[in-house]
Amino acid sequence: MKEMRFDSAVIGGGAAGMAAALELAARGLSCAVIEREGHLGGILMQCVHNGFGLIEFNEELSGPEFAERFEEKVRKTAITPFVGTTVIEIENEGAEKVLSCVSAGLGVVRIRAKAVVLAMGCRERNRGNIRIPGSRPAGVYTAGLAQRLVNIEGYVPGKDVVIIGSGDIGLIMARRMSWVGCKVHAVVEILPYPSGLTRNIVQCLNDFGIPLYLSHLTTNIYGKDRVEGVEITPIENGALMTEKAFKIPCDTVLLSVGLVPENELSKTAGVEINPMTNGPIVDSSLMTSVPGIFACGNVLHVHDLVDFVVEEARRAGAFAAEWLSGKRPAKEVRVKAGPNVRYVNQSRVDPSRDNKLYLRTLIVKNDALLEVKLNNKVVRQAKKSHVQPSEMISLTLGPAELEAALQVPDSVLEISIQ
Repeated sequence: MKEMRFDSAVIGGGAAGMAAALELAARGLSCAVIEREGHLGGILMQCVHNGFGLIEFNEELSGPEFAERFEEKVRKTAITPFVGTTVIEIENEGAEKVLSCVSAGLGVVRIRAKAVVLAMGCRERNRGNIRIPGSRPAGVYTAGLAQRLVNIEGYVPGKDVVIIGSGDIGLIMARRMSWVGCKVHAVVEILPYPSGLTRNIVQCLNDFGIPLYLSHLTTNIYGKDRVEGVEITPIENGALMTEKAFKIPCDTVLLSVGLVPENELSKTAGVEINPMTNGPIVDSSLMTSVPGIFACGNVLHVHDLVDFVVEEARRAGAFAAEWLSGKRPAKEVRVKAGPNVRYVNQSRVDPSRDNKLYLRTLIVKNDALLEVKLNNKVVRQAKKSHVQPSEMISLTLGPAELEAALQVPDSVLEISIQ
């Protein structure tokens, strides 16, 4: 069995993994990047649409172009990439983490590192997760799988399409399927508001005349060997209006019903999981409950933009490097999600420095007020012209707002939206 030793290891070679690794390498640390696909880039490689890099590079790129820029940087460093390699277990052995990996090219490999950054991304929820009744015919795909079939494999999965869920991948695939000559009959959303970004509603649905059914539930999938249609039922005042149900004939159903952080490996390593995000609980330095294991990107919580993923991953790499140098926060303050806030990441802040926080609201509202309280005293207020659950909110809190926490034991920071 081959065994190798590095200062740090990053699991996942997508945007988050490469950004974290570059930060670690820039600080003089040896780093291994372990990617189960045969190439770096992650999910970006199948996202051939544009819209990436507006913040990171100040220009509009496709997913592969965005990934290529980071891969070029990685190739110019001493970072060691292991592609086509899967981590199956993380164990603690003294001051080191031992990653047991399998690879078609290398066989079984053990990689030892003093710090590990989790950057495995997320996966799609499927039909089993949402329990749509009906038969089990061919023609039911997740939107991401359909994206891979069309953009990577060169296959068109069907001709007449209904998309269940208005997540961003589903919206983007509504446009993509239209471009390859399919008829997209509808996007069906159980919530009274879209789950994807507003720009994708406009560019992917409105521009193509694709109807969006809000407050509608898919109550049946018809077909024996192949999908023949779906039954759609309106929801009014929280009740299914079965007498108003209608059928849309189709041969293909794409599911865009949410993403879940890929955390099976995290759980086996003993990492504590946040039930609100399904990602690790992390402290002010993005470190999980297991010392020396950090998390960033979509494995921590599902982001809207890859630019935010990269920003967070850079911080994770920097914090991992600081941890390896022996630096620890002198004090941390617990962060609490207040009224109308679903979650806040990270779970703690360091009052001695700037802290970048991400959060999602539970409500849809115009002219909202974001309020930050430290020990029940307001330290920050910000007006938001519009908030909705599908669009992440970020803010930075520094020593000026958090100074009072240094004098109060067990301080609590609460963030709410009114």
